[in-house]
Amino acid sequence: MAYVEGRVVHDADSHLMELADCLDDYLDPKFRAAYDALPKLKDWPRDGAWAKRARAQHEDPKFLAGALTNILTRKNYEALGGFIAAERPRALDALGFASQLVFTTWSLGNFDLDRSDVDLAYATASAHNRMMADFCSVDRRLLPTAYIPLVEPHRTLSCALEAIAFGCKALTLPSRCPPGHAPSHIGFEPLWALAEESGLPILFHVGSEEKINPDYFNNGLPRVKDFHGGEENFTSLSYMMIPHSVMLTLAALIFDGVLDRFPKLKFGAIELGASWLPGWMRFMDAGANAFRKGEERLQQLSLRPSEFVRRQVRVTPYPHEDAGWIIANSAPEICLFSSDYPHVEGGRNPLKRFGETLQNCPQEWLDGFYCDNFIDLMGHGIAADLRRPKRQATG
Repeated sequence: MAYVEGRVVHDADSHLMELADCLDDYLDPKFRAAYDALPKLKDWPRDGAWAKRARAQHEDPKFLAGALTNILTRKNYEALGGFIAAERPRALDALGFASQLVFTTWSLGNFDLDRSDVDLAYATASAHNRMMADFCSVDRRLLPTAYIPLVEPHRTLSCALEAIAFGCKALTLPSRCPPGHAPSHIGFEPLWALAEESGLPILFHVGSEEKINPDYFNNGLPRVKDFHGGEENFTSLSYMMIPHSVMLTLAALIFDGVLDRFPKLKFGAIELGASWLPGWMRFMDAGANAFRKGEERLQQLSLRPSEFVRRQVRVTPYPHEDAGWIIANSAPEICLFSSDYPHVEGGRNPLKRFGETLQNCPQEWLDGFYCDNFIDLMGHGIAADLRRPKRQATG
């Protein structure tokens, strides 16, 4: 019996738990020395004890025997299909999702190379995109996401074209501003045109946002630990920073007319929360009204900013957020279900947690949240026969 029964549910956020050698077979050899010198490779060596332990567990028949019964309790490298492609279809069967968008874990933020080494940034992005496409090639329900740097427009377009040729089904951009120019720069017009023509969405995902100023952590008291027991992930204060970049980047794309010029292009804000959504929509409308007389770009917009959001932007709430309140105060066509499988942050029962806040919502809202809004976001990125499979719809 699958975790999801009786309805079609698409998962807008899942992950590959790569090991440190994940890009070795895909990276252009001339960049290997520079890549090997990255601090992350030194911190997580390819032959480290953690990697050996992860591989050994998935070679142990006794451990694998409990994989399906523990499908939502085993997390990260212990999870079925976390880093072994051949296992992932079994995990998807056990979960019962009609499809999953699959993001990286190891390469989130592209190792901060977009601001330090342009050549290596595009080389690692290309290797990442090939790796993601290969991992997901074992099952059509797995929808690989590409990372596309925004450093140099002509190279950005080439990277996107290559990723689509590899078979990637969505283009993930950094949500923080690229160095030297806006994400809405006119030089990226060919990128938007390519995505719209291809019917593939532009996505933003946690990991590539502007990070909190570390001085905020210096409060004179002992450093607060994150939920993993370390300091490298989010705490309650750094959590507050998560949506800032995507709010500003999407506002720039809206105010500068990108969504107006490309009305069929869809954008997704994934694992960036959604409680900010209602106020952000209204704040943009207020800003557009306040500055319309003095800004020709605002006068030329065919819709209010919030109307562009309703038409073209889709967002995943966290399971600890009140999804029903968010939908009621924004619009029923925006929010998406996500599991964050196999990350710890997704919890052990995301359907239950979301369901508790959605129990009084109209059926139309529920259909949108679990299925229809995802289909709208993905466009040609999801095959027609995967959109509403009868098996899950009928239970």
